[in-house]
Amino acid sequence: MTTIRNTVTLVGHLGRDPEMRTFENGRKLVRFSLATNEMWRNEKGETMKETQWHNIVGWGKTAELMQERLVKGKEVIVKGKLTYNNYTDKNGVNRVNPEVVVSEFLLVSNPAPVAAPAPADAQ
Repeated sequence: MTTIRNTVTLVGHLGRDPEMRTFENGRKLVRFSLATNEMWRNEKGETMKETQWHNIVGWGKTAELMQERLVKGKEVIVKGKLTYNNYTDKNGVNRVNPEVVVSEFLLVSNPAPVAAPAPADAQ
């Protein structure tokens, strides 16, 4: 049961193209935003829609594959863990940035699953 304690699965559309960063040690990081939509009917019977935006990151081989295959607007399923990056902004205010660190992803328009094991030292 310990493997399901911090598991996130999201289905949504990329809000921007993945941005790749390569560190001095050769490790690769990719970042992008993902929009998920929830729809329901209110008490008047009107269809309502709420969009949530999520910060998505991938490391190593997963990052490389995401950079190659994902583009803004594509629908994707991501699975990973929720993390929180704490930092102090330039005005001295403490901020928290939630992110989903991806372990697997699936491009919905291409049903072949893409998974890469995360390195043991991944964040």
